[in-house]
Amino acid sequence: MRILVALGGNALLRRDEPLTISNQINNIRKAAQQLARLADGHQLIVAHGNGPQVGLLALQAAAANADATPLDVLDAESEGMIGYLIEQELANAIPLTRPVATLLTRVAVAADDPAFEHPTKPIGPVYEQSEAKRLAVANGWKIAPDGAGFRRVVASPKPRCFMELQPIRCLLDHGTIVIAAGGGGIPVTVGADGRTCAGIEAVIDKDLCAALLATEVDADILLIVTDVDAVYLDWRTAHQRPLREGTVSELRTRSFAAGSMGPKVQAACDFVQQTGRPAVIGALERIEEMLSGAAGTRIVSDG
Repeated sequence: MRILVALGGNALLRRDEPLTISNQINNIRKAAQQLARLADGHQLIVAHGNGPQVGLLALQAAAANADATPLDVLDAESEGMIGYLIEQELANAIPLTRPVATLLTRVAVAADDPAFEHPTKPIGPVYEQSEAKRLAVANGWKIAPDGAGFRRVVASPKPRCFMELQPIRCLLDHGTIVIAAGGGGIPVTVGADGRTCAGIEAVIDKDLCAALLATEVDADILLIVTDVDAVYLDWRTAHQRPLREGTVSELRTRSFAAGSMGPKVQAACDFVQQTGRPAVIGALERIEEMLSGAAGTRIVSDG
């Protein structure tokens, strides 16, 4: 079976943890141990988030009074860093005969995507409102509420295609566990010749990118792992309850939080609708049960 696993930000950093390298390594080690359970007998491709990391890199660059480093370059930095950590911990957790490789992945977007006019993708740390406003003025950022605090938001255009799709497929076909499209990949625009690329300021949504990649590599299933055990209806109310299975049409009629569960449900539905194959959203600690259908929210086609 060919499995694509989209690791949520919780696999790298818990919401209440400082963004330190030791915290990230500890969390990634735990994630790798779970991923290793899927490696035996399956082809595996791993995507991951980068929101906290890419935001911190941007903040550090601004604090150093350096030339403004564009977001596409910061995306590449964070994809390489996180990919390396996942690769190392996963390679340590599986037999030496199974190769693991991280591939920096350029993802084409449209230069006229409406997202560039309406930034919505949160990156970096969560701030109190006064501090967020100060940083926004100092750095020319846009900010938006995130839970009880505020975060920087940037453009999140729709992923259209992968410039490295052929090498990703080749690696998978030869038995390599592939870490790709990390943080939604590196956003680029493609010239009229269909080949020449240029980076563009954005951070692509990891879940939407993972769903497209799962479709393009003919994955048999998409597993979106996060810090909750299922998709919940009436979340954070007295009537909240887990949804164990639903169809694309059922899920598309419901509303979910735009900054958290919403993109995951949309991504899962996109994959199922395009392929007719299932997607599951659930907790990292129950990843084997997600695969077998015993845990998480399983999303299936309408017919």
